[in-house]
Amino acid sequence: MVRGGPMRRRRRRRGYGVLAAVTLLLATACGGGDGGDGGAAKDRPGASPSATGTTAAGSRTPDATDKPVIDPDPARLPATRKAALDLIGRVIADPEDFGPGVVARRPYESGPDTWPVLGADCVWQQAEPGRGVLATLTRSFEVPAGKGKGPLRLAAIVTVHRTDDGARWEMAESLEESMRCPTQQLRQGEFIGGLGAGALARGEANQANSEDTLMESGEYRSAELGGPHPYFWDQDQILRFTVAVTAKGAKGWTDAEIGDVGVQAQSTMLIRLNEAVAKKG
Repeated sequence: MVRGGPMRRRRRRRGYGVLAAVTLLLATACGGGDGGDGGAAKDRPGASPSATGTTAAGSRTPDATDKPVIDPDPARLPATRKAALDLIGRVIADPEDFGPGVVARRPYESGPDTWPVLGADCVWQQAEPGRGVLATLTRSFEVPAGKGKGPLRLAAIVTVHRTDDGARWEMAESLEESMRCPTQQLRQGEFIGGLGAGALARGEANQANSEDTLMESGEYRSAELGGPHPYFWDQDQILRFTVAVTAKGAKGWTDAEIGDVGVQAQSTMLIRLNEAVAKKG
């Protein structure tokens, strides 16, 4: 999972188009009219600042928070690593969830005990998850090069924390990382920069699909694929869960195209999460 952003929070119009698309997809798939109930070692107690205030995008919409995003069945919330891994397996995206032509990359899945950490030098490294993380998994995908376009590289990430506050802190720290490191090194020869990040709590600007959502877009460069190319990242938090997708562009791919690919998989995972933990009937 990768993150990044400017030294101050900036809003991108395309981000709101993606949010609107998620709302429409969730409402259609779950039968909800307003989306209100239809629908990676850094875990410390607390609450996400972006989940408790308002933003420049607009004030809260009171009706949007009348019902929980998911009304969970306590018996269906994972309390052990085994249960968390089982839930992740049922929620996380498969290649077809991103759309036609998407295939699994190798390695397809991250190791079960790896957690990305952004160092003080703004370089991403792998570490062990903190004790507050029950389980996390990243899957990697690709749209192979063809028809005048380079390979579009994608990822889906699902994390289960022990508590709701743990998930909120992940979101808060993600935003802090976005402000702290406007340019980030993903791995040797890969960088993202020129980043803009925006957060919306539930009820802000008609965001009704998660308790907190964070979007980031910018430019991706690599020794292999050149650049700059579009970069996109979207993460949502509901209860003790975080769900995210990333897209690293290549020649011929536009912002809108990679946003559409990402939102399709993100909406599918949010729907599956609802199906996995909500009360039945």
